[in-house]
Amino acid sequence: MAGIGTRDAARPAPDPVFGEIADYVLEFPAAGEEARRIARYCLMDSLGCGMLALGYPACTKLLGPAVTGMTLAGGARVPGTQYELDPVTAAFNIGTIVRWLDFNDTWLAAEWGHPSDNLGAILAVADWLSRGGRAEGKPPLRVADVLTAMIKAHEIQGVLALRNSFNRVGLDHVLLVRVASTAVAAQMLGGSRQQIIDALSNAWIDGGALRTYRHAPNTGSRKSWAAGDATSRGVWHALLGRRGEMGYPSALSAEEWGFEDVLFRGEPIVLERPLGDYVMENVLFKISFPAEFHAQTAVEAAFGLHAEVGHRVGEISKVVIETQEAACRIIDKTGPLANPADRDHCLQYMVAVALIFGHLKAEDYEDAAACDPRIDALRAKMVVREEPRFSADYLDPDKRSIANAVQLTFGDGSSTQRIVVEYPVGHRFRRDEGIPLLIEKFRRNLATRFEEPQRDRIDAAFRDGDELERMPVDEFAELWVRPA
Repeated sequence: MAGIGTRDAARPAPDPVFGEIADYVLEFPAAGEEARRIARYCLMDSLGCGMLALGYPACTKLLGPAVTGMTLAGGARVPGTQYELDPVTAAFNIGTIVRWLDFNDTWLAAEWGHPSDNLGAILAVADWLSRGGRAEGKPPLRVADVLTAMIKAHEIQGVLALRNSFNRVGLDHVLLVRVASTAVAAQMLGGSRQQIIDALSNAWIDGGALRTYRHAPNTGSRKSWAAGDATSRGVWHALLGRRGEMGYPSALSAEEWGFEDVLFRGEPIVLERPLGDYVMENVLFKISFPAEFHAQTAVEAAFGLHAEVGHRVGEISKVVIETQEAACRIIDKTGPLANPADRDHCLQYMVAVALIFGHLKAEDYEDAAACDPRIDALRAKMVVREEPRFSADYLDPDKRSIANAVQLTFGDGSSTQRIVVEYPVGHRFRRDEGIPLLIEKFRRNLATRFEEPQRDRIDAAFRDGDELERMPVDEFAELWVRPA
């Protein structure tokens, strides 16, 4: 009879999730016309967000090589800069600028996240491979390969988020960025099915970052570079897997020591639907303003009230915000706000700025703007409560709404109308309205970083989708190099 605690040391088959993801990245063609169209806009928007972020010293101080001077000739370029870096460090840089201002695309389900965070790994690996391939007389990757990898990374992160709620056990959603980046980077590097599975197992064994930096009283700037950290870690695991580093087949399901038992309260990690291109087709764009996505429709509702109340802010006695359960948990925040990261995750702050000024820009989260006493005075008059219908529609796969309602009461007892916005302008249901605005946003962001001739070359690259897909990645990356 086996002794107490004795375990069978025979290696099990890999956890099914590992095999499903590996087969998907190796075999799925990602040829859907709508998914590829949206992926092109996603690439455009993500890099535009990065260009805007490069105007903020708190972001740029984190960029460049890990050690000053350690650049890599022929390495991966960091758009908007002159950096040439190894692909792991470049992935951190790219992922950080894309994510910094909370302005890139979003996915909301049981778990939340920003699938374009994976662009750090994808673009860094693609540029590095293309430049190295040219030096050896091999053909470079094409932008089409980048878009294919983006569709797959979006799908892995987004489908894992449908039922697996990491935030409810205190873990941050960037765990899924690390997993998705690992999978697609390993495939781009030429990894075998087994090497991809091994790399994925190591990505899960890393565990998950705590959400501490996203919540009061500890909200801070790590939430703006956590995705860069995660996507770069994915490249590292992919490189190790390609070298033949061993994996751990039951990293998720192992009794007592696996991810599910240690960090997920014994619940299984599941893929709720077959992997395809669902997530890219339904991804949410942040178009009008940089704000945590659960607040987007609340700010839009506040804009609708600004003309009526902006000149009467001192007369307001009460502001009622009805929202989804998720927003109640993560961005309903009272008391002092310590920094921009605190403010862009405070529902009341964002609504107050929108009501008072009729706009919400990245600079509105900075100390110079936040010191306006009217903002905190209005925040103090706000009541946030869950509207059950909003919560139900948020989780409905046929709706995926992110609804908010805002209504104001004045000291004389009169009230505004109750403004309800069900879907933000970046939602699939508002694509026709949103895409022209997304292009305008992109051009504005380019103007913060480049002179007109370079802006025109970049803009022209996106005008013809077929030509963009045929463009070699290293030539595409060259378009984004900041002149000396």
